[in-house]
Amino acid sequence: MNNTTTYSRIIAGTMTWGNWGKQLSITEMVSLMNQCMENKITSFDHADIYGDYTNEDQFGKAFAQCGIARENVQLISKCGIQFNVKDRTNRVKHYEYGKDYIIASVERSLKLLRTDFLDLLLLHRPSPLMDPFEIAEAIDHLKQQGKIKQFGVSNFTPSQIKLIEKKVSVEANQIEYSLTSNEAMNNGVLDDCIVQDRLAMSWSPLGSYFRNDTPANQRIGKLLKEFTKKYNATEDQLLLAWILKHPSKIHPVVGTATPERLKLAMEAVRIEMDLQDWFILLEANEGHEVA
Repeated sequence: MNNTTTYSRIIAGTMTWGNWGKQLSITEMVSLMNQCMENKITSFDHADIYGDYTNEDQFGKAFAQCGIARENVQLISKCGIQFNVKDRTNRVKHYEYGKDYIIASVERSLKLLRTDFLDLLLLHRPSPLMDPFEIAEAIDHLKQQGKIKQFGVSNFTPSQIKLIEKKVSVEANQIEYSLTSNEAMNNGVLDDCIVQDRLAMSWSPLGSYFRNDTPANQRIGKLLKEFTKKYNATEDQLLLAWILKHPSKIHPVVGTATPERLKLAMEAVRIEMDLQDWFILLEANEGHEVA
């Protein structure tokens, strides 16, 4: 499944740009978009639910003012998670993947983002009630209408992807992957991306390192302080370099809204981490040598 769209190796995650984080103004979003572009970060990751269903609208207003040509960016969004919020009649958090809902969700995202198409649509999380025939009808319709270029999933296992692929090709999988949360390289998810030529993306690529003071993170921290000198790099960059070494060619989705950190993230692409240093960091996280 050859990807026809080229995404920047570092993807700007917009989840914290709005109500769930920095609460950036439209002017601040315009500035951040242009700074992303200056650093060759051209891909922007969204989901309909971000900011309690408000982020896409805020981003869209800013995008309409930023002066960036649509053909120079790649817009990714997700659908399927239903929250119980004031603007929706949901009684419980759930997943919805009926044909009509997928189509309506994409059309809403397009309207809010002020664009005619999404470069990539992802099903946000797997549902036990997914019907591959119904999903395929929605995706076929959206592609025929030119409203999405590519279709993928997020947080799916290989068997769940196989279910969807009974009727429609899955071109991408966005998963949690980091040094401190690396199950995807052992449970077949990243193997599947390589074998099937799927675009691999990782959310929360810095993992828990900056959030939790655990024995594992303390061990990692001692090494990173040493490696920052060896590689002339920041701790953030080294954690990204660890991910980028994987042969699945993962595209980290970086959630920071700080321009300097976005710049540093893109510069991490140039770091070639030594093979044994990669395993030394893995050993620090696991607390034991590899088997």
